[in-house]
Amino acid sequence: MDIWDTIPQLLTSGITFGAIYALVGLGFVTIARASQIINFAQGEFVMLGGMITFFLLNRIHLPYPLAALLAVLIVVLIGFLLHLLVIYPLRKASLPILLMATLGASLFLSSTSALLFGTLPKALPPFSARAPFEIGNVSISPQSLWVLVATLLTLFSLYLLSHRTLLGKAMEASSTDPLGADLTGISRNLMIFLAFGVSAGIGSVAGIFITPIFYVSYYSGTLIGLKGFIAAVLGGWGKHSGAILGGFALGVVESLSVAFIPSGYKDGVAFAILLLILYFRPKGILGSPFIDSRRW
Repeated sequence: MDIWDTIPQLLTSGITFGAIYALVGLGFVTIARASQIINFAQGEFVMLGGMITFFLLNRIHLPYPLAALLAVLIVVLIGFLLHLLVIYPLRKASLPILLMATLGASLFLSSTSALLFGTLPKALPPFSARAPFEIGNVSISPQSLWVLVATLLTLFSLYLLSHRTLLGKAMEASSTDPLGADLTGISRNLMIFLAFGVSAGIGSVAGIFITPIFYVSYYSGTLIGLKGFIAAVLGGWGKHSGAILGGFALGVVESLSVAFIPSGYKDGVAFAILLLILYFRPKGILGSPFIDSRRW
């Protein structure tokens, strides 16, 4: 088969990967908009969403929807605990120290997951049992469509939260105008606490939707978290729409690169893109500031 004949299938796969990266990137942006913190434990929320659902489904034998719902609630609780036990005690620390703290939390969560759930990769059954759709030479998995739907619904939900609720506006004010938030009686620590819960929930949803496509293991959160971070930076740090745009752009470019370079180098493409965007356009495609020096 000619290499150009594989492009449509690679493009389709890239859209699926892009939706996954976009979901993870939305979690990064949610915390950043409330606190200016980069949470490098975000990938572990994704991993835990898949792992806990697998455990509840196969070991406790709960129905699939109930197992998924409980998994989301458990991961949200873990997000709250991460803020209370790691971030809140360091609330007066500098941003580099907070970054190191989230990296430490990431290692702790992945190691604990290995102890609780084992080191073997896990997979969930697909949401839809039907065979892939065939459009010409392109095969589309129904689960890929589920991932796309989850990404769009998450983006819409975050839009409503940010622009149609007082809570969302308060969360954003705690980051963009800390002094003004204090003067109006907004508790910045409470807003950051809630942002960690929302971000953890987004990550767990991503993990549940992608585990039927890719195996999940205790170490898988690290790479998927980095890809989500790159997506957020690529699109424009601090914008939900930027995370979506960056996620799809990264997924498509990364997938198409397989047609021209050995597949083993595919992950390196994402990091090359990160270096290029930081060097030539650090504000991202949509022109948002990457991060500023204000502290909460």
